[in-house]
Amino acid sequence: MSGARGGGDAAFAHVVFLPGTAEDGYRWLRIANGGIAARGEGVPESSDGATIAVAPAEDVTLHWASLPDRSLAQSTAAARVLVAEASATALDHLHVAVGREPMMEDRPIGVVSSARMQNWLVDLARYGVDPDAVIPAPMLLPRPDEGFLLADLGSEGVVRGPTTGFAHDSQLTPLITGGVAPVMMSREDIEEAIVAAVGAPALDLRQGIFAKRRRATIDWPLLRRMGWLAVGILTVTLLISLVQIMQYGFAADAIERRIDLLARQGLARGETVNDAARQLDARLVRLRGPGRGFSATAAAIYGAIRNVTGTEVRALSFDAKGEAQVTIAAQTEGQVYDVIREIGAQGFAATTGTFEQANNRLTGRITVAPK
Repeated sequence: MSGARGGGDAAFAHVVFLPGTAEDGYRWLRIANGGIAARGEGVPESSDGATIAVAPAEDVTLHWASLPDRSLAQSTAAARVLVAEASATALDHLHVAVGREPMMEDRPIGVVSSARMQNWLVDLARYGVDPDAVIPAPMLLPRPDEGFLLADLGSEGVVRGPTTGFAHDSQLTPLITGGVAPVMMSREDIEEAIVAAVGAPALDLRQGIFAKRRRATIDWPLLRRMGWLAVGILTVTLLISLVQIMQYGFAADAIERRIDLLARQGLARGETVNDAARQLDARLVRLRGPGRGFSATAAAIYGAIRNVTGTEVRALSFDAKGEAQVTIAAQTEGQVYDVIREIGAQGFAATTGTFEQANNRLTGRITVAPK
């Protein structure tokens, strides 16, 4: 059997019967190996296993109703509406809990005074007991398909019907059952019913503000698995990065080899290759000249002269720095600056030297160099 939250078999559990009046005392049962192993008065000293408290039937009112099944909060809210209509006590002073029974559409609703519920838990805490669940006494009995069951739990008798549960009273019980006499349960049947009810409580009053606070536990095996998973993810990520770096390196080497091959093809046949890129640059300089080359420089100069009417080239020289010395003749000083502007528009820098006036012509030198 389990503790308060039902399902499975626990090693053992303690069932503590809460006193109905100040004169009554605590009683307890110890469940082990599927049966009642021990019993006694007071509160059990051992705290091993689950502890289930049983609330007196006279302090808890039970209802059954069809409720929303989406969440416990919605079910409880709907149950509070039903309780408010059926109870003379203000709803603010009542604690409402909702349970579930197998194969039943209607769900059990437990109603108890909030102050009474708090007093039970505070009093148990004085003995060092924090119960895993609080079960109304009638819910210890199995639900009969028809009729009613009567059980003597020691300090009180309880009656259970298909959708009813209450404290037994020789005068009131016949009125509630409509004159149907409840079937008295044997001691063995009562003990079996208690063991079954504790293993899977159909209604637990410890809900809402009275829900038991669970201590957070560290699942070390889970943490270790998560740690190894994180290490695995990091390792795979690192391997992927290394593979990508290697791929980039191989691709770069392939590009360099192709560039070197193309450069070798551009060198003069039979030339010894040491640094293909540098040798190719040197050959390019030899073919076109330094700077931007003689052809490009001369084309820019003659293009500018052609665009400015009244100017002409008298001399042109090209040096190893890639600069051209151009002697031009023009009719006016403005034409000289027009030539310089045209040369600059073609990507060259042009500076003027000294110009002299002779025979109505200005003659002087311009230095043209790449920008």
